[in-house]
Amino acid sequence: MTFNSHITGRSRNIRLSPLPLSVALTAVMASTMAQAADDKVPVQDEIVVSASRIPLPAREVGSAVTVITAEDLEEKQTRDITDAIREVPGIAVSRSGPTGALTQVRIRGTEANQVLVLIDGVEVNDPSGGSEFDLSNLSLAAVERIEILRGPQSALYGSDAIGGVISIVTKRGQGKPQANLSIEGGSFTTGQLNAGVRGGTNKVDYAFAASIFSTEGISVAPEANGNTEEDGSRKGSFDARLGFQLADNLKLDLTGRLLASNVETDPQPAVAGVITTVDGDTETNTFQRTGSARLSYSMLDGAWDHALTASYNSDDADSLTNGNVTFTANGAKTKFDYQSTYRFGTSVGAPARHSLTVLAERENEEQVTKSAFGNSDLEVTNYSVAAEYRVSLWDALHLSGGVRHDITDIFKNSTTYRTTAAYVVDATGTRLHGSFGTGVKNPTLSELFGFGPNFVPNPNLKAESSIGWDFGVEQPLFDDRLVMDVTYFNNRITNLIQGAGNTAVNLAGTAQIHGVEVSADAEVMEGLNVTAQYTYTLAEDANGIQLIRRPKHTASLNTSYRFLDNKARIGLGIDYHGDQQDIQFSNFFATRTAITLQHYVLVNITGSYQVSDGIEVFGRVENALDQEYEDVFSFSNPGIGAFVGLRAKL
Repeated sequence: MTFNSHITGRSRNIRLSPLPLSVALTAVMASTMAQAADDKVPVQDEIVVSASRIPLPAREVGSAVTVITAEDLEEKQTRDITDAIREVPGIAVSRSGPTGALTQVRIRGTEANQVLVLIDGVEVNDPSGGSEFDLSNLSLAAVERIEILRGPQSALYGSDAIGGVISIVTKRGQGKPQANLSIEGGSFTTGQLNAGVRGGTNKVDYAFAASIFSTEGISVAPEANGNTEEDGSRKGSFDARLGFQLADNLKLDLTGRLLASNVETDPQPAVAGVITTVDGDTETNTFQRTGSARLSYSMLDGAWDHALTASYNSDDADSLTNGNVTFTANGAKTKFDYQSTYRFGTSVGAPARHSLTVLAERENEEQVTKSAFGNSDLEVTNYSVAAEYRVSLWDALHLSGGVRHDITDIFKNSTTYRTTAAYVVDATGTRLHGSFGTGVKNPTLSELFGFGPNFVPNPNLKAESSIGWDFGVEQPLFDDRLVMDVTYFNNRITNLIQGAGNTAVNLAGTAQIHGVEVSADAEVMEGLNVTAQYTYTLAEDANGIQLIRRPKHTASLNTSYRFLDNKARIGLGIDYHGDQQDIQFSNFFATRTAITLQHYVLVNITGSYQVSDGIEVFGRVENALDQEYEDVFSFSNPGIGAFVGLRAKL
């Protein structure tokens, strides 16, 4: 499945009703494709790696999952993962300012720290950052694919996966050496340079990628309030992936990632009255290290696989005011796991393919913080065992069941489960899919033993828990030229944790979340592709109050047209983000008031031309309507911007 390019807009009283727009688009696509059926392009049954403990063909996946490929990112000229995942059903993005600012993602109405992020299988949620991963600190230069898995996935991945999983896979080398280089620049004194090389033989494969990004940005504090100081950001990253075929059935895979960033921000000083962001000399320096080593062994002619993996991720951040360090946070996560999968077939009663996977892992999380308010030095260790069984009957009905048990030295032990089903009707191509499962999110170390001038630790916090399910229908039409999917989801979360004054508490009652995701992917005519999505999400706490930063309505439309023998391409994308609730603080943060952030529409225009083999020029206009908008109260985002660049591949 392809993804839709990002376009946003601010709220200058522009009203875009997403559902009628999606219906109208579908009607237009249907009319056009009915005339073009002779030129059909078959649906590609791609492999999905995150929806199970083993890779699966997409048709066998019961959970809702969206795949964004490197080709998608390149075609849309996506430079920020935020712009890519805004286009995914069920996703709400909150960025605290321009490119480089803290970016949170919520899946199906859950909280940002209830979304697990993986990079090449390594968990990168930061124990010292509220158990979240700041997606602004991710370079796309080395990314091969991004998979967004929606719904409770704790039976597969443990804590942090109540809402879903974002799995990022980097490029692997193969074949003759390939090199790529791209350079671009544009508005807000922005520049970016990407370079990479990869290749491989039967014995060794390699892939290296480096990226440098810099922008002077805009004022994070709203300019309408008289703030004019530009807040820029800079980051550099290096990714490496190596594979060694040690024997016919034995392989060693290594991954490594380094990232350094500097992000200028504006403070929210504690004052009497409404508290807003104002110009100030504050910034954050971050250094991240991620790595893994995986030894895999296959026996019985590939029927029985074993894998032993060690992984590590650390996130070191210094917050500065007027050049002086005021807060330091260091988080680290180390994991060791062993996984074994046995595959076999049976023919009694019905032809069937089976797989049984067992997993054992040990994970250690550490948090060290230093500030004028106090210091912390905390850690927790978690042991887990899990199993997943899959069966495919008649190559049409695909079922799975999984269970996981987690044992920790701080939290209460937990058991989670998950079951999925997918059924394909060959005669019509209809695919029914659904899942049912439970999730758990352990309290963060800060919530349990937090710090601050008035913060009272709450070691009696309970883990957040959920039970959720979804059911959907995927239908190809017009000889597979149009593929539509409609999915209903429902999630119930208990023991939600909320900072309440000077401590953290579990909220009474159950938060109720449900909604509908609609997506369409079409080849309207030769060279012209259209994608669309609409999501309705109702996310309320136990008192029926809408949870913050969860818009009820989001929608996207994207078109891409190739011409001149596929050498030239133009694209248009529209992204709608509906009204949402946020919190306005006042009187030294003592008072919380609900406030509505207005809907916005973002429009992007992209174009490219292949000058010669391996050489391409490209350009884009972001936020073409020059919309003013806020994802987070009192944090601004850029207006219209134009960028041009050159890409070379050898």
